[in-house]
Amino acid sequence: MNKKMLPIGISDFKTLIERNYYYADKSLLIKELLDSGAAATLIPRPRRFGKTLNLSLLQYFFEKTDESNAHLFKDMAIAKHSKCMEHQGKYPVIFMTFKDVKVSSWSECWDAIKKIISAEFKRHDYLLESNIFKGNEKVSFQEICNETAQLVHYSSSLVDLSAYLIRFYKQKPIILIDEYDAPIHAGYLNNYYDQVVGFIRNFLSGGLKDNSNLQFAVMTGILRIAKESIFSGLNNLKVCSLRDERYSDKFGLTEAEVKKIVETYHPTIALDDVRDWYDGYMSGSIKMYNPWSIINFADTGNLDPYWVNTSDNVLIKQIIASSSVTFKKDCELLLAGKAVKQEIRDDVAFPEIKTNAETLWSFLFLCGYVTFDTVIREDVSRFSHFSIPNKEVFYLYRTIIKKWLEEALSLATYQLMLSHLTSGNTVDFKKMFKRFAQESLSSFDVGGKEPEKFYHALVLGMFANLHTTHIIKSNRESGFGRYDVMLIPHDKTKHGIVIEFKKVDIDDNETLETAAQNALKQIADKKYVTELETLCIKQIIKLAIVFEGKDVLVLEG
Repeated sequence: MNKKMLPIGISDFKTLIERNYYYADKSLLIKELLDSGAAATLIPRPRRFGKTLNLSLLQYFFEKTDESNAHLFKDMAIAKHSKCMEHQGKYPVIFMTFKDVKVSSWSECWDAIKKIISAEFKRHDYLLESNIFKGNEKVSFQEICNETAQLVHYSSSLVDLSAYLIRFYKQKPIILIDEYDAPIHAGYLNNYYDQVVGFIRNFLSGGLKDNSNLQFAVMTGILRIAKESIFSGLNNLKVCSLRDERYSDKFGLTEAEVKKIVETYHPTIALDDVRDWYDGYMSGSIKMYNPWSIINFADTGNLDPYWVNTSDNVLIKQIIASSSVTFKKDCELLLAGKAVKQEIRDDVAFPEIKTNAETLWSFLFLCGYVTFDTVIREDVSRFSHFSIPNKEVFYLYRTIIKKWLEEALSLATYQLMLSHLTSGNTVDFKKMFKRFAQESLSSFDVGGKEPEKFYHALVLGMFANLHTTHIIKSNRESGFGRYDVMLIPHDKTKHGIVIEFKKVDIDDNETLETAAQNALKQIADKKYVTELETLCIKQIIKLAIVFEGKDVLVLEG
């Protein structure tokens, strides 16, 4: 078979076709879009699934230009549909891509957004030679070209440019917005989320909501940002997520398309092996392959992870590092090849990613880090079983996410340990405290003149995170003496805890066990629980925590 050049990193459709690069024909996207009749369509897909190339396909098909682009489609599937071909080259097009707006500050982001809008206005600067402008519109157009316009003019630039184009062409324009959410990702990571969401909301609402000058619009991105954040009031938006059948085979590569690539470039490699590495992404009812991975595999002949290395995955790392103990356990299930049942949603509210389990799983799903099986309806909620789609993504979990989990393990263990203590599970608390203390003590010199003060500080510091649920007291009088540490729950039905800790006195031939028994006897003899009993706390835990250098024993009375 003829081996065409592989289009690694090429997302311009015209360049790809005219230079005879390999292309899996997705031109029926045009027919499906025309048949839908939707005024505005959002198609969220994971990274490297051909979103930019598909919008470039749409631009070259629909855009009215001085030079015809009809030749690009003569051998495409769309050429067999004469009614669709009547739309070729008939519309003015506005095309903007925000895929590279990944900067660390709002000022940099704003500069990048202005450049993108300015570049599209410059692409239509022939309008300046016409007489279509009213009032100060021509001045505003020039200021946007020069990147000197006021914020309000950039916010309305999408609707304004569509108005200029319909006046000039007497034909409603098509709006194509690629990777609309890339600046929002960067804003969330770099603490300018509110500013960028505020602008994108106004920008898109002006161009897409009730815009009588619009033929139709198509947007791509990774996520559908929650409606209240971006799309409030945009009732004409049709969202086609990974769960939809619409466009399910138009982004990514199908089994048949991959089979043809394997037979062409590496016929000695088993399709089953390729499938294990790169298949498994559900799109509607179809399993799809990541095109970036397949093209790179075809180029090198090596079954290696390609997709997971195309981004630094900073946001995923932040989310996992700050996630709950339950989520980390679920990740362990995924690594064991098991599925995790979770509620499935099609949109994401960024501020909830680190605090809302459903949002977190939706984020991983929409970004391609997990895939789903059949949707299960339970009352008004929808659930699915999430799993790792293939070996390539498993590599990400095994080598990167596992490392992040290990980095966060001390925090997760710490939180779980405190949970065991306050719920009365002293058996697991004692085990975890011993390990935690030994790991902590290994970093310090505990052989000084007053190690008791260090131990006391260690215990108090350890319990500091309980301040929202407990009153934490230290060295206070109760009964006939002063206890070391007391945890008084705000909810009096919960466990009250009194702790006495000691250093083993070697000179008195004490052992960890005898020192702990002496500490418990002190709690009983001096009636340290009196304060808790006075507060009508029924469930009381009495603990002795005894140290000998870096060794520790926890005993319950």
